[in-house]
Amino acid sequence: MYHMKKASVRDLRYGFKKIERLLHQGEEVQITKRRRVIARLVPERPQTAKELPDFLARLRTIYGDKVLAVTAAELLSSDRSRY
Repeated sequence: MYHMKKASVRDLRYGFKKIERLLHQGEEVQITKRRRVIARLVPERPQTAKELPDFLARLRTIYGDKVLAVTAAELLSSDRSRY
C-alpha cells in the first residue's frame, strides 16, 4: 500500500486510515478484488459558498432613485392590525 493509488478490499477493511489519508490529499484510490478494479474512491470536492444576487442593484434598476410613499413595514403592520 506504499505509494499506491490502488487498494485491495482487504486493505480497505484493515487499513482504512491510510486510504483515508490519501483521499484527504486529493488522491483517487481504485479498489481491487482479486487484482481486478471493482470501484473507485474519489475525494469529495469542497463545497463553495453560493453567491447571492445583488438585490439592491435589482431594486435600483427597477425603481431607480424613486422613494416609495409607503414602506413594506407599514404595509405589513396595517395588514396585521386588520385581524
